[in-house]
Amino acid sequence: MCPECAHEWNPSEVAAEDTITVKDANGTLLAEGDKVTLAKDLKVKGSSLVLKIGTKAVIRRIVDGKDHQLDCKVDGAGEMMVTAQFVKKA
Repeated sequence: MCPECAHEWNPSEVAAEDTITVKDANGTLLAEGDKVTLAKDLKVKGSSLVLKIGTKAVIRRIVDGKDHQLDCKVDGAGEMMVTAQFVKKA
């Protein structure tokens, strides 16, 4: 409820408006909990590690970021942020 104008919001309407839509390299919509694979080799910043094409990951969280939209758990590398355009839905 707004203290200034006394407008009341429906909590389900507010939650529906806050969803972030993110698409993978093929244009498929991604959601939290989806399993994805890397569409190209990616160098990890600050490390000599290179994530190879086809490496599997699970999306933990989708954030509204300029560079990296997906907070993922990547097999063999752990938790890291990944750009959505470099993954494909598995």
